[in-house]
Amino acid sequence: MKGFVLDYTNENEFRKLERALKKYNMLAYKRLNFQYYPELRNGNFVGKLVSQNKSKHTKTYELKLPSDKTFAQIHGDVVLHYVVYENEETVVLDTITPSDILLEGHQTELATYKGVMISKANASKDMFKIDLLNMLQNK
Repeated sequence: MKGFVLDYTNENEFRKLERALKKYNMLAYKRLNFQYYPELRNGNFVGKLVSQNKSKHTKTYELKLPSDKTFAQIHGDVVLHYVVYENEETVVLDTITPSDILLEGHQTELATYKGVMISKANASKDMFKIDLLNMLQNK
């Protein structure tokens, strides 16, 4: 079999993040599974090169996944972090951020406010941000 092998830093944690991504952002999940994973397996490393370690022959990348504009403004961009080990031909999937909201969404059902999911821990803060963004857009 030619190509790179996908591996995980912490598979259980990464799978939780993937399932939450599937539940709350289907577009990002589909792109990840049907476009980006095959690209990574073929050796086409998409995303932004963040760091490079020449002694260990590793490169660290960040790949911004598609998400709703309002969600990105409230919680931050959805980003896949991964490391490429060139000698072993392995891609190690590290994490998906914003992991706090995704892990919270994995544990319990998240509520929505004006079409954007909000965290139970910071509900008032998230609702304030959503109201503020709506107010700025209406002007």
